Amino acid sequence: MSAQLRIEDVRAWYGAAQVLHGVNLSIDEGEAVALVGRNGSGRSTLAKAIMGLVRCTGDMRYRDVQLIGLRSHRIARMGIGYVPETRDVFPALTVRENLLLGERKGTRFTLNDAYRLFPVLEERAPVKAGALSGGEQQMLALARTLTGDPSLVVIDEPGEGLAPQVLAQVAACLAMLRERGVAMLLIEERLTIARTLDARVAVMGHGAIQFDGTIATLMQDEAITRQWLSVGGSVVSG
Repeated sequence: MSAQLRIEDVRAWYGAAQVLHGVNLSIDEGEAVALVGRNGSGRSTLAKAIMGLVRCTGDMRYRDVQLIGLRSHRIARMGIGYVPETRDVFPALTVRENLLLGERKGTRFTLNDAYRLFPVLEERAPVKAGALSGGEQQMLALARTLTGDPSLVVIDEPGEGLAPQVLAQVAACLAMLRERGVAMLLIEERLTIARTLDARVAVMGHGAIQFDGTIATLMQDEAITRQWLSVGGSVVSG
């Protein structure tokens, strides 16, 4: 099976500062890959590179179409959804208006799906998004992306700052996406959601992939976990 997303020797910069130093990674159709690593390792920059938001070089193909050089809206229309860590909802629009902005005809994930999965969004439908809590905004950002019917979703720290109950709802949403055949690149500091998805794990450090394999194999590799994941003497494992 050919990879849905194939990244080879991708390098990226913010101005003169190089952040990615030759990233190699692939995601197959319907596969979940968790990208973990310490803060500053380059994980969010890779997400932005996929979406055309930073200057980069190399070879990055989605279903054999070169992404490097394309504008973000073109990449989104190809079927790649993006949920940034900052969530980026439209604060002056209501919850319902935010969801309708992302909706496409024939989508596998409808407005009713969003309300069924996240009942609070239906309750808050007439409320302006800027008045939502952080957890509610995360749910809205995820649901809005999904109404665009992506085949691959790039999600940056979906569990950041969420209460356990909200985190469980987000994890359930991502599990449902896997069941519907949607692939995902899940950026996490810990492996909390990745474990529920039985995701493949890629460890990033110094702007490159340092490990690519199963969670079980990663947990047995003390050298990798100590060098690239341990914080304050403890391993970042969720």
